Amino acid sequence: MVEPGATQETARGGGLTPEVATEPLLRCEHLVRRYGERTAVDDVSFAIEPGETYGLLGPNGAGKTTTIQMVCGLLRRDGGTVALTGQPVGPRHVRAKAGIGYVPQDLALYPDLTAAENLRFFGRLYGLRGADLSDRVDDVLHLLDLRDRATDRVESFSGGMKRRLNIGAGLLHQPALLMLDEPTAGVDPQSRHAILDHVRGFSASGMGVLYTTHYMEEADRVCDRVGIIDHGRLIAEGTRRELVAMVEERDRIDLVVRGPVAQFLESCRELEGVMGASPNGDGVQLLVEDAASRLPAVLDVAARVGAVITKAQVVEPDLESVFLHLTGTALRD
Repeated sequence: MVEPGATQETARGGGLTPEVATEPLLRCEHLVRRYGERTAVDDVSFAIEPGETYGLLGPNGAGKTTTIQMVCGLLRRDGGTVALTGQPVGPRHVRAKAGIGYVPQDLALYPDLTAAENLRFFGRLYGLRGADLSDRVDDVLHLLDLRDRATDRVESFSGGMKRRLNIGAGLLHQPALLMLDEPTAGVDPQSRHAILDHVRGFSASGMGVLYTTHYMEEADRVCDRVGIIDHGRLIAEGTRRELVAMVEERDRIDLVVRGPVAQFLESCRELEGVMGASPNGDGVQLLVEDAASRLPAVLDVAARVGAVITKAQVVEPDLESVFLHLTGTALRD
């Protein structure tokens, strides 16, 4: 059986041959899409490596869905290029699009069919037949914990189960690149947790994943790199650490301290990686680089000067603070 992300023949949904080892799985350059006078996507460029989950993070209306639809060849571009393993992708490039699994925001399922019937239908559209189709349907149902509901109609499913099956339809042909457009929209916290766990598994198998969301915690949890998009423009990209460093945000250690606080503060200021130390209500606040690794040294200082720490909390800057810094506004729905 071909592993997720592997190259396959067209009949199995692939047929893509990497040109060179250094070529990214997906390369998008200078994407533009206009609707009359409005530019929905404005000069967006990014790349995704095999086994990488790349997140497009931004509010509703930022251009995420328009971007993802241009990338998978569903929407005509007004400018720019898209290539999957070096081969151009567009509305007419059937061979290249066969290497993509697209999971839209809206559920693309037939409620009066069973889970297995839905998957068999989509599998046949991908060119799967016979034993190969049966094996893939069974594999996907097992992967998404839906095997025990295979013969139940989708109309009886919970929202979270429908979302998982929706993802399964995009996995049947074992694509090199899976595109997930806000896959947790409208689901309960437990289902969201399960979906995010599955997404992490996809990239671990070598599959590239393009993931759009307006939930900061989702991007933090599943994405190796994040592109922040707002008003159609990609305003920053990188790992969470890189984005935080870009806007000069620091980790924070909040401490509740008894004893010689002034001496403790002075000693902390001399520690490597401590950028600032100041009183904060009934405690102390330290601005540091890599708080988790600095905390043991801070505790050693407290013991040395005779201070007692009754509470310690490490606070790492998140993507919300980065977005606020870059746009001047909080992330909006």
